Amino acid sequence: MRARATPLRVRVLRLLRLAGHLLAGSWVTWARIPRLDAAAREREIRRWSRALLDILNVRLRLPEEPVALPPRCVLVSNHVSWLDVFVVFAVRPAVFVAKSDVRRWPLVGGLCARAGTLFIERGNGRHALHINGQVAATLAAGRVFAVYPEGTTTDGRTMRPFHRALFQPAIDAAATLQPVAIRYTDPGGAWSGAPIYVDDMSLGDSLWRLVSTRELVAELRFAAPIAAAGMHRRELARRAETAIAAALGLPPPHTTPGRAPDPPGAPP
Repeated sequence: MRARATPLRVRVLRLLRLAGHLLAGSWVTWARIPRLDAAAREREIRRWSRALLDILNVRLRLPEEPVALPPRCVLVSNHVSWLDVFVVFAVRPAVFVAKSDVRRWPLVGGLCARAGTLFIERGNGRHALHINGQVAATLAAGRVFAVYPEGTTTDGRTMRPFHRALFQPAIDAAATLQPVAIRYTDPGGAWSGAPIYVDDMSLGDSLWRLVSTRELVAELRFAAPIAAAGMHRRELARRAETAIAAALGLPPPHTTPGRAPDPPGAPP
């Protein structure tokens, strides 16, 4: 049976509430976050992110969530939508790496920047090395770091091979990977395309799809941690791919033809 469409007035109200929430978040990250200690900062980010999910009527589902993350933790996940960041923030606030054009998004870009997101310039090997140094420093300081090694989004029903270069900071810092599988479904557990943000879709189109969806479930599945110390990044990437693919019920992307190239200038 086809779900009823969300009334137009509800969609508009959600957009207005979302705009107000993003503006409030911009003020919080500018005026409050810099003055808070690490624990209070994480509580504030988690609270704000959960409120954003509430506005969009996104319900979190966390089967077998770990009580605590490992020390020097790198969260590694598949990538479906810009919403992924706030889904993770609502559970485990972390420092993210995002492509540089995210910084130019209205409201969202500035919010992510002030929350500590690191922005990487694609195709710039020197800048990638600089970001790797910042990631290593983040891990050494005891903060959780998060990365989407596919380098782009999918519709959630497939995975792309992971960029191996993004695993080097975890190896350098003797960190532990925490694979996390993200899946979006309707309340009955069937795949939902509402949050996807792929190809030439604009942020406005993506937002309209979300506010037009009556209810969405964001499921996070935590796989077994993987120690990075002493491993080659190729093997580390494949183990993370395999763990996340298994949690999603998908074939590992490295078993399918083709492989995502590392950024130019990256060592093998």
